[in-house]
Amino acid sequence: MNATFLPRNPFSRAGLATLLGGLLVAAAPSALAQLKLPNAGAATPSLPAAAGAAPAAASRQPQLVDAIIAVVNNEVITRRELLERSAMMERRLASQGSQLPPRGQLQRQMLERMIVEKAQLQMAAEQGIRVDDATLDRALQRIAEQNKLTLPAFRDQLAREGTPYPEFREEVRREIIKQRLREREVDNKIQVSDSEIDNYLAAEAGNAGGAQEELKLQHILVRIPENASPEQIRERQARAEEAYRQIRSGGDFAQVAAVFSDADEALKGGDLGWRGKDRLPQLFLDAVADLKPGGVAPIVKSANGFHILKLDDRRTASAAQPAVPPVTQTHARHILIKVNQLVSATEAQRKLAELKQRLQNHAATFEELAKLYSNDLTASKGGDLGWIYPGDTVPEFERAMNALQPGQISDPVESPFGYHLIEVLERKTDDVSRERLRMAARQAIHERKLEEAASEWLRVLRDRAYVEYRFDDNAG
Repeated sequence: MNATFLPRNPFSRAGLATLLGGLLVAAAPSALAQLKLPNAGAATPSLPAAAGAAPAAASRQPQLVDAIIAVVNNEVITRRELLERSAMMERRLASQGSQLPPRGQLQRQMLERMIVEKAQLQMAAEQGIRVDDATLDRALQRIAEQNKLTLPAFRDQLAREGTPYPEFREEVRREIIKQRLREREVDNKIQVSDSEIDNYLAAEAGNAGGAQEELKLQHILVRIPENASPEQIRERQARAEEAYRQIRSGGDFAQVAAVFSDADEALKGGDLGWRGKDRLPQLFLDAVADLKPGGVAPIVKSANGFHILKLDDRRTASAAQPAVPPVTQTHARHILIKVNQLVSATEAQRKLAELKQRLQNHAATFEELAKLYSNDLTASKGGDLGWIYPGDTVPEFERAMNALQPGQISDPVESPFGYHLIEVLERKTDDVSRERLRMAARQAIHERKLEEAASEWLRVLRDRAYVEYRFDDNAG
């Protein structure tokens, strides 16, 4: 199989509207006064005095500009950044009707989230992962459409809610970068064996004609550091037990999650949403198997840490729909130029732009140029990839291909393999063969494994980062 074909991210279809849930909430500027400086006696720059103000009056009222609150490798997180993000989360939780945790605890939880994000963005930069403005503009257009708004109306809504559009735009860019990094570092490295596929298909055959059960869960993860000592494990277990005690004593699960959980969904109240059983780790399924809606499972331990799970509800998916509906296939071809020590990313993009111009001027055919310039094994076939099913290619390639109409040629598209020109030749809808059933089963198993694999990856990334805290224990 050609190297371009790798398992794709099964979550990528969810779209950035879900990925960026809650980003429309504006930060409250007044929150900047809520946190005291660490090292309060240290010299700190002050805002310049207002025009016409007496110098003596200005010296009596020094103004705090900003301060470093944490160092992550070779970059910093500032107090202003932390306070703005914390205020945004407070408003998000309030809009969901959740009881707010103490401000100091929320700020510490948000700081940890920002540290993990900073480490991800640094790794992405080291690997050359970036999002150009054209890709970002398309993503923003999709977000606006998913909110049933035009882009100008969407910008107006952001302004009404106090969120500057340039800041939101850069937040979307960061989220796309993190998604692409995870696809490269986690999604594409998950292995699924043939025996796992056989067992999955056998179980599905045993449920032929039946309907898939879906679960709505809330989740708290107290992560165990990489290479943790017995003392560290006991400390993390005690933290999980305190969270569990608060929940069993009537505490709000979402509030406890916001304070205690190290999972990505912590500041969304630990909400995992509705998921089919094939999208949940077996550890989770076993923990909630005997619960009734509203029940909380005892703490369970995995390699990543201690988990607390609440079953919000169960439901049965519609049995009227076929287990595997017909799918759309795309016949496409491409030209790949790989980036290496001799060919930079800029040179690869420039060369593909030249080739596209030649195609548009009818100076050469796609087949001719692919044979001459493509670094892929399909070069000898004029770049022809044949009929492609959803999931056959890496996410970056598939997203660009799906955006094309038959006969269209893309701009240069970046993927983990280099840069591509893609042409869609035709599309068709077809029933799924046995081979495709096995691929669908592989994707379902892949998705089930993804939760724990992504959590483990973030744990290792965080533990290997150099972090220096400059957080005032009296803050908040």
